[in-house]
Amino acid sequence: MALIPSLAVNNEPLFAEVNMGGEASTITVRATVVQASTVFYDTPATLDKAERLLAEAASYGTQLAVFPEAFVGGYPRGSTFGVTIGNRTAKGREEFRKYHASAIEVPGPEVDRLAAMAGKYKVYRYGRNRERWLYFILHCSVFLFSRPISWKASQSMPTALERVIWGFGDGSTIPVFETPIGKIGAAIFERDVWQASMTHIALEGGCFVLSANQFCRRKDYSPPPEYAFSGMEDDPSPETVVCSGGSAIISPSGSVLAGPNYDGEALTSADLDPGEVVRAKFDFDVVGHYSRPEILSLVVQDNPMSPVCFTSPSPSKKAESSKRLSSFC
Repeated sequence: MALIPSLAVNNEPLFAEVNMGGEASTITVRATVVQASTVFYDTPATLDKAERLLAEAASYGTQLAVFPEAFVGGYPRGSTFGVTIGNRTAKGREEFRKYHASAIEVPGPEVDRLAAMAGKYKVYRYGRNRERWLYFILHCSVFLFSRPISWKASQSMPTALERVIWGFGDGSTIPVFETPIGKIGAAIFERDVWQASMTHIALEGGCFVLSANQFCRRKDYSPPPEYAFSGMEDDPSPETVVCSGGSAIISPSGSVLAGPNYDGEALTSADLDPGEVVRAKFDFDVVGHYSRPEILSLVVQDNPMSPVCFTSPSPSKKAESSKRLSSFC
């Protein structure tokens, strides 16, 4: 994975590190996972909500905030987009058009606004959004440190029916960032075994895991018939919980530092001691003293892949298009 260095402005760090006490050399980082619902089909209102939540988190001293999957653009929970094997419906195509319209472009004005929020509140913001590119939607994560710094990481493989509506990234879209508060990376994956998976990742990676999930009720989506939940005999009542959250923060030793929260929308925070990473690596370092590369190794193809290859020099527009799309070529 590529390690992306953090930048500074006027030779000063973008964000101050905060000493929360303890040993003189100990720096802790206050992190917050945001558990909240999208304003479905309304991207401007979702951005307004994101700023309110980020401002509140910053008022508690948060330095790193993680927003849930598909917060900007929305997670189309319960929708089939009219797809059955061998058939698609006109209603499903129109539903996809509306969903496509609610996604954002990266870079784009919505990302500029989110970056401005990160700079205004002095918070590293990581958010998982829906990016619109040509006629498909890319499920991507956007890291926002301030206006000069932003990057995206794309989901390598959508799950099950998600593959009908989302594209996928390649090895060039799974970066790791070097920042004043430590290395930051991201992953997007299945939620059915949420906390067990988070604990396993923390233990094996020797890292802190900030796990953010939406908390949604039926009323957070458009009412029927505009939006219908499939697989249910009757449409859920407005107060029915359709995504129960479970956001949590896990330490490198597998301890639950905060959460899981299943009660409603919430900001869940914890103070992270980077020394915990070093202590965990002493026990188990999967790419260090515990690795056996002569037996088993992992190769990450981190160069951009294109679905269209030109054997002769191509115009800049073709080059840009092939750079943005993801496949194996």
